[in-house]
Amino acid sequence: MSKVEMYTKGHCPYCHHAKALLAQKGVAIEEYAIDVNPSLRNEMIERANGGWTVPQIFINNQHIGGCDDLVSLERQNKLDNLLNA
Repeated sequence: MSKVEMYTKGHCPYCHHAKALLAQKGVAIEEYAIDVNPSLRNEMIERANGGWTVPQIFINNQHIGGCDDLVSLERQNKLDNLLNA
């Protein structure tokens, strides 16, 4: 199974949706809560090439994007391939 990392905030509905989709697939997530640890925000922005909204999702260190990008991969039947790489 691939390594999945996600920068999140606790009150973010998009974060909850992305986590639910990945949980449905049985994927463990390494979560970085930038509202709890604000020092991670700059790291997130740098890793996400300027992306500053949450969630920011990475699969095997590849930047996927946000929740909409994750859902789009799922609709295109491409998410499972990334998760099983």
